[in-house]
Order: sequence, then C-alpha cells, then structure tokens
Amino acid sequence: MNLTPRVLEDGFVRLEPFDDTHRQGLRDAIAGDEAIWALMPKSGYGPAFNDWWASAVSDDRRIAHAVRRVADGEVVGTSSYLNIHQDFGVVEIGWTFYRADVRGTAVNPACKRLLIGNAFDAGARRVAFHVDTRNGRSQAAMAKLGAVREGVIREHMVTWTGHVRSTAVFSILRDEWPAVRERLDARLAAVG
Repeated sequence: MNLTPRVLEDGFVRLEPFDDTHRQGLRDAIAGDEAIWALMPKSGYGPAFNDWWASAVSDDRRIAHAVRRVADGEVVGTSSYLNIHQDFGVVEIGWTFYRADVRGTAVNPACKRLLIGNAFDAGARRVAFHVDTRNGRSQAAMAKLGAVREGVIREHMVTWTGHVRSTAVFSILRDEWPAVRERLDARLAAVG
C-alpha cells in the first residue's frame, strides 16, 4: 500500500490534508461542540483544541483531513486515516466528525466514498473503523455503509473524560468494496 497525503474531491466535499490554513476554520466548525468531544479519546473542546490539533498534525501514522463543503467552501468537519500500516495494506478511518448542520447530509457519505476509494486505490486490503459503543449514530452509519461489524474490543481505552470505552470494530475488505461503493454512489446520486 502506498497511502500518501493528497487532496480528494467530488461534487460535495473537498478533503484537504491538514495545514495551518485549516486550523481556525476547523476550530470554528467543531471545537465548540462538547457533545461530539465527549465520545473522543482526546479532547479538542474549547481551549483543548490546540493540543488536539498539535497531536493530529504530528502523528506520523495519521493523515488528517479538513472537510470543506464544495457548495460554499466552508470547513465543516474532519476525517482521518489512522494506524496506517503500509506494509500490511491496512488502514483505519476515524476521528470523523462534522458541524451539526451537515450531519445527515451528503457530506459523510461523500467523505467515506473518497477516503475508502482512495485507500483501496492505494493498495489497501482492509479499511477499518473503530466506534465508541455509546455512539449509536456512528454505528448505524457503519451498518448503512455496508461495513461488517467484527465485534467489540471490551474496555479498549480510557477517554479524556475518564470513561472506560469499549469499541465496536467494523471493516471493509477489498473484495467487499465494489458493493459498498455501489451503495454509496446510489446514495450520492439520490441527493446530487
């Protein structure tokens, strides 16, 4: 696998690898939403945003993207490649969250279509997703996507709030991607 930072774009979103020009737009879009940060391993809520940002840009096993809505050019969220194992052809997609007004729109399926497709085009064999078991909305999105629920890693980590988190694991394998891609393309065509 040869997964490298690059811009990904379709008619709905433009995914741009983090650089300092994204910091303020991303802070405006997500740093004030306490509810989304409560489910994350590390806080980026309010003043904690700067530490979160620094860790996102310095992690050499992560490619973090600012999600820019094509219609108006606004930064509306973020999604990342995580735990990139180039030699094994395995990558995770996570740290995905959006401004409240774009949830339930074409933004998330468009982002998933671009990120998953790019990973498989780069030679991935497996794309994984790790979801806090308390996050019913994200688990439902994974099921709608067509990702396979593999199970739960019990007491997987301790979040910044002190909560002992269990994590639901989902994945898509290379030979499953054509059916998932078709499903995503149909969803996007219905709103496009």
